[in-house]
Amino acid sequence: MTASEPGAYQGFEQGPIRPPSEAASLLLRVTRNCPWNRCRFCPVYKGERFSRRPVEHVLADIDAVAYAVFRLQHREEEASALARERERSFPHLPGQDALAANVAWNWHHSGMSSVFLQDANSLAIRPEDMIRILRHLRDRFPWIERITTYARSRTLARLTPEQLAAMAEAGLNRVHVGFESGADEVLRRIEKGATKAVHAEAGRKVVAAGMELSAYYMPGLGGEDLWRANALETADLMNQVNPHFIRLRSLAVSDYSPLAQDVADGVFRRPSDVIQAQEILLFLESLHGITSAVRSDHILNLFQDLEGQLPEDQERMIAMPRAFLALAPEQQRLYQVGRRFGVFMGLGDMEEAQRRSVAERLVQRLQVDEHNIDQIVDRQVKQFI
Repeated sequence: MTASEPGAYQGFEQGPIRPPSEAASLLLRVTRNCPWNRCRFCPVYKGERFSRRPVEHVLADIDAVAYAVFRLQHREEEASALARERERSFPHLPGQDALAANVAWNWHHSGMSSVFLQDANSLAIRPEDMIRILRHLRDRFPWIERITTYARSRTLARLTPEQLAAMAEAGLNRVHVGFESGADEVLRRIEKGATKAVHAEAGRKVVAAGMELSAYYMPGLGGEDLWRANALETADLMNQVNPHFIRLRSLAVSDYSPLAQDVADGVFRRPSDVIQAQEILLFLESLHGITSAVRSDHILNLFQDLEGQLPEDQERMIAMPRAFLALAPEQQRLYQVGRRFGVFMGLGDMEEAQRRSVAERLVQRLQVDEHNIDQIVDRQVKQFI
């Protein structure tokens, strides 16, 4: 890790990624890149240096967006006051920040209800600095309903309950944590930098602090040899934590990730869609005694329409991978191609004649059979990373 990034403020910044559920959020960069940056499945931030942005720069970003929002709301007196303050603090910058203005316009037209703090682990800054940022956000935009961030389990486990409660009081009300797996052997192999016990401690702390927890599970991460452990141990972890959201993100092996070399060396084999369906089924069957909302809201997932509330929707969700596994092999391949090429979101789409016809033509054009389906799926999945 590094200390706060020195140097003059150069204007509003945004990082490269955010969760799909934060599509309408204001993206506010608190840290740059990832302090761990060793996860073998992840291609993001590789070769980049982690740094904490100076708090004053983050506050200036908030003010730059506030200025543009006030102009959109015709609050000229407040906008002018912010502009004068900005000119005093940063005389080397032009009066209007073009990126901030564009971000503000999009956020304004999306309802301005949520903010997402970037990059991969914004809670790596000092808790008192995070509280300053949160309070400034609430002061400038008192109407926002949700402030969210990514955080690593190790970072959360090091924070005290009092520090997390203070952040919640200041306005942080949802944390996204990439558990990925609850199997220690899988976590070691992909160099996650956390154990099942650390994940459990971190998750419980977030929930106890009064914040919503979005916990991520990555089907396929155990490879062909550890898919059962990945399902069972991750389900057990979720049962221990009872996160508000369980979010599925199926494994895709980017050519730019260290895991790609493991695949090339033959030490890791990405499970087929059929095995992943078996894993998802086992995972869902193994969730007990929790009240989480399950979401599969990512284009990489085999069943993008798989969602529901535990426990009442558990059997309905279980029925989805079970139905796929009950299909004849040629029908499984038809669904795989249709899903991976964006024709289908779920199994129900196979009943629509037009969608089915498109998928059937793709199968014919690609000459799909039992020998090449996995290669075709892998190649297409990479297009969406």
